[in-house]
Amino acid sequence: MLIYERSHRLGSFRAWFVIAAVLLCLALDYGGTANARAKAEAVPLQPMIDSARSGETLTLAPGTYLGPVHIDKRLTINGSNNGATLMNTAADGQIAVLIQADGVQLENLNIQQNLDGEAAAVQVEADRVVLKGLAIHTAGFGIVLREADRGVITGNKIRWFIPQGTAPGTRGNGIDLYNAHGTEIRENEISYLRDGIYLENSPNTVVDQNKLSYLRYGVHCMYINGSSVTNNAGEYNITGAMIMGVTDVVVSGNSFRKQSRNVHSQGILLYDVQTSSIVNNVVEGNRVGIYMQQSSDNTLQNNLVLRNYIGIQFEDAEGNRFQRNGFVANVIEAQATGSRDNELKENYWDAFSGLDLTGDGVSDLPYAINPFYQQLVSGNASYQLFFQSPGMSFLSDMYTSGKSQWSTDPSPLMEWTAGAASEGQTGGGQGTVMVAGWLLLFLSVISIIYLGVLRL
Repeated sequence: MLIYERSHRLGSFRAWFVIAAVLLCLALDYGGTANARAKAEAVPLQPMIDSARSGETLTLAPGTYLGPVHIDKRLTINGSNNGATLMNTAADGQIAVLIQADGVQLENLNIQQNLDGEAAAVQVEADRVVLKGLAIHTAGFGIVLREADRGVITGNKIRWFIPQGTAPGTRGNGIDLYNAHGTEIRENEISYLRDGIYLENSPNTVVDQNKLSYLRYGVHCMYINGSSVTNNAGEYNITGAMIMGVTDVVVSGNSFRKQSRNVHSQGILLYDVQTSSIVNNVVEGNRVGIYMQQSSDNTLQNNLVLRNYIGIQFEDAEGNRFQRNGFVANVIEAQATGSRDNELKENYWDAFSGLDLTGDGVSDLPYAINPFYQQLVSGNASYQLFFQSPGMSFLSDMYTSGKSQWSTDPSPLMEWTAGAASEGQTGGGQGTVMVAGWLLLFLSVISIIYLGVLRL
């Protein structure tokens, strides 16, 4: 009887599994059929644009529209809060939406670009164009600006897309600017493309409050003097932000976490950067938190460098001011090669126990960064297994070779007290661990009850 009941329960589970699998297959088949039906019923959008007068607002009814389209007059096209979808299945690398008139506004529209390679979902070749609230699925590029100034790109969602029945092609960039000055790029979500936001020769650009994930570079900047990269969040990219060949740029308030999938992964990469400010950022769980190469006269302040393999790495970097940053739980706190005259002052190092006789929160003893562990693992990577072991700590304390040449903070902080960069960071991590623990406990209880029922 017990054997029969147990077999009956298992048979019921199998039956429900088979039913669910059949329903899933039907749903997928229905999805493909629905997509084909939508394409067949699509209404060409270009005739509507051609018949509209300059300055008009064209509000699209919910439904599917067929591209590509060319906008050569000042229009506002509104897609009814994403109830309208523009599909572009044309061949020969055609752009889904080509804008060549100043002052065009394109809002609240779904755009599906089936072409990969250099083909873009939206390409702008005019000034003062507004792209707002678009949901773009593209097999190639998302939004491209060429010789287009003072544009606004805000509140868009851009993702990689593989047309049904085709092999993955060449991914493009989510937002790509060349020689486009004074653009505002705010509050966009970009994932699974090549670079999230790519800027070249586009000074005075604002990149603010964007969410960037599963990309090569979250933000990739070259020759964008006077621009700002602020309050962006990047996770699971190869590199969070790559800033190159710039002067007078502000990189502030960003959080770049879990950039560790590649041997060259960094939270923030600074190459040939001059007279710029890198402040109030959080770099956590990356292979290298901040990497600086051939850069000089920059200020790095109030950054939280947390749980990276290497906290900060200098190479041929000179004359930079690095102060009031927090180093917490990094394997290697800092490395420097061919770098000199960099000022380290009043940073917090969790590996250092200082002595504060005056009570001002600053240690009266300097902190010299011991390179013993770094040199040891560079010669034999297997020694990483002994990180923070008692024996490794003892040997590190005994090592004093060339101490006068070690990177030294003459006045390290006794506590990490920076404001914006650190608020809620460690507490948030503990909260996440607690939630995960409760979830695992719940799943364990359910599993025990379930197995107990099967044994009855």
